[in-house]
Amino acid sequence: MNVWHNQSITEAESLLDTDVEQGLADKEVTARLAWYGQNKLRKGKRFSALVIFVSQFKSLVIWVLIGAAAVSAALGETIDGIAIIAIVILNAIIGFIQEYRAEKAAAALARLTAPHCRVVRGGHSAVVDATEIVPGDILLLESGDLIAAGARLIQTSVLRINEAPLTGESQAVGKLTDSFPLETPLADRKNMVFLGTSVTGGTGRALVVNTGMETELGHIAKLLESAESGETPLQRRLDRVARLLLQACFGSSR
Repeated sequence: MNVWHNQSITEAESLLDTDVEQGLADKEVTARLAWYGQNKLRKGKRFSALVIFVSQFKSLVIWVLIGAAAVSAALGETIDGIAIIAIVILNAIIGFIQEYRAEKAAAALARLTAPHCRVVRGGHSAVVDATEIVPGDILLLESGDLIAAGARLIQTSVLRINEAPLTGESQAVGKLTDSFPLETPLADRKNMVFLGTSVTGGTGRALVVNTGMETELGHIAKLLESAESGETPLQRRLDRVARLLLQACFGSSR
C-alpha cells in the first residue's frame, strides 16, 4: 500500500498511470471499475431495535438470574426477586444502548458519502455518479462539495476542508500540495482530502488514490462491520459458571 501523502504529485501520477491534466479516458475508467469495484461503503448486516433488545437475554447467566428471581418470589422473598429482575432489566438496557449506538454509527457513515462529483475525464469536466469514481480520476473541488474519495491534492487555491467527521477537528483545515513525511499523522496530512469530509472554501484539484472500503472512512466501516456482537471473554466465563451451578443444583437434587 502506497503512503500517498509522502509521494510527490509526479510520483503519484506515475504510480496511478494517469494524467493530472487530461484525467482518465472512459475506456480506462470502465477497466478500473471492474478491477477496483464501485466507490461505496459496504453495508454490513443490520438488526432492528427489537432484535437487539431481545438478544440481551440470550446469556445463560441471565436466565439463571430470572430463575433465581422466580424461586425467590415463590418462597415469599418478593423484595429479593424484584431486585434480581431489576438488575437483569438494567443490564439489558445498558447492553441495548451500546449495541444500538454501534448500529447507528455504521448507518451514519453511509450518509457522509457524496451522491455526485465533478471530475476531469478525457480532458473535459463532467459530473458523474460518485460510485463510479476510480483511482486515477481527477476531482474538481469547490466550496460546498462533499469529498467523494480519498485523494492527493495536485492544485489548491485557498482550499479549506471540514474534516470534523473524520478527525474531530472543529476548525476547517487549510490545504496545500507539498509532500509530507511518512510519519505525519492523519489530521496533519494537508496535501490529502478524505471521503466524507467537505469543502468550506476555495477550490482545488485532487488525484483519487483510494475508493470505497480502502478509504479512511472505509477502514472505520470495516472495524464496525467486523466488530463481533458475540459474547465477551467475561460473558463466556460467567456462562460456564452458570452451567456448573445448574449441574450442581440438578445433581444434588437427585
